[in-house]
Amino acid sequence: METLDRQALASLLEHPALRRLLEVFNDDVEETRIVGGAVRNALLGRPVTEVDCTTTMLPEAIVERAKAAGFKAVPTGIEHGTITVIVAGEPYEITTLREDVETDGRHAVVHFGRDFVLDAMRRDFTINALSLGLDGRLYDYTDGVADLAARRVRFIGDARTRIREDYLRIMRFFRFHAEYAQTDLDPEGLAASGAERQGLAILSKERIRHELLRLLVARRAEDTIRILADHGFLTWLLGGAAEFGRLSRVAAYDTEDPVPVWRLAALAVMVEEDAERLRELLRLSNDEHKKLVAYADLLGRLKTWALPLDAAAVRRLAADHQVETLAVVLAATTGEPFPIVHADAREALDRFRSGTEPVPVFPLRGADLVEGGIPKGPKIGELLARARQAWLAEGCRTDEVYAQDLLRRVLEQA
Repeated sequence: METLDRQALASLLEHPALRRLLEVFNDDVEETRIVGGAVRNALLGRPVTEVDCTTTMLPEAIVERAKAAGFKAVPTGIEHGTITVIVAGEPYEITTLREDVETDGRHAVVHFGRDFVLDAMRRDFTINALSLGLDGRLYDYTDGVADLAARRVRFIGDARTRIREDYLRIMRFFRFHAEYAQTDLDPEGLAASGAERQGLAILSKERIRHELLRLLVARRAEDTIRILADHGFLTWLLGGAAEFGRLSRVAAYDTEDPVPVWRLAALAVMVEEDAERLRELLRLSNDEHKKLVAYADLLGRLKTWALPLDAAAVRRLAADHQVETLAVVLAATTGEPFPIVHADAREALDRFRSGTEPVPVFPLRGADLVEGGIPKGPKIGELLARARQAWLAEGCRTDEVYAQDLLRRVLEQA
């Protein structure tokens, strides 16, 4: 058992905008509390990035009271009882207490209520059901405090029942374990997730993608991904093989501000076909897909790079690819037979990444060729492409003397 940061709860209530909000939405008849992630993270001593509240008030009453207090009210999810109230420029979601009337594994029909206990019992995990009153009292109806202290993630009540209410809770169970737990995976939750796994098929690919990418950058992502693999979830999620070693190496490299799609690339992309499959399977964005394709392209190139990479080779690769992509691929393949990377190559890459040395930029433009007498048209693109290949082979020089010489040669060939 670990100590929880009770003082952080008091500090949370001292935030001027939040305290003003709670003072407005609490009186002798109505009660509003901070709920969920803000309470959980404060107790763990982690940053609180957003604050959600739950209230006995109906959505229309929330809007009226907010406007009367001079706050801006935005009906961001009024059909579900959620109003975003903006106080001193800071947004807070306030949601009416709810009870589930009907669930189908994806959506819930809810009934607005006034019972904080029933509202807590409809949530997913015990550590997400805590609430904090204006007076500083912590409310815990599900033993969430004990689970937080033990650093474990458990479903509220019967795990299979909670999962059948929303099958995405299977993914959230693994993701919250990766982010918050320091114990083994809860046996009941794991067994229920395995028994109900077929329910994942009815979820949208976008929801699956969102949870998987968040899991990949969680604190215990590597351990949890292996658990997913051991219990048959990972093959279904990725539709292909997994590279655990590369994931571990990229996770060790990408620690300060981890990028989920690079973790996905390291784990599941070996060739471009993998990027295409994942795009469809997870409904990746265009930018995410583009990163996977770039990773696959450079990975294939470097795995067949016969000569050791030196500083000159890294300079050419940095000019021909995104430095970020190059850094991730080299991190993923560290310790593998290929590519062989010299120390000066890694030093050169570090200079490019830090900005102490600018990435070389191809010095010619189409306008340069037009000024030299080449008519506009497809020929310009062909000449520039050949010139760029020569520039890469010749060390990516960017000085004016070289640029003029390269232009002269292009014009002579034309």
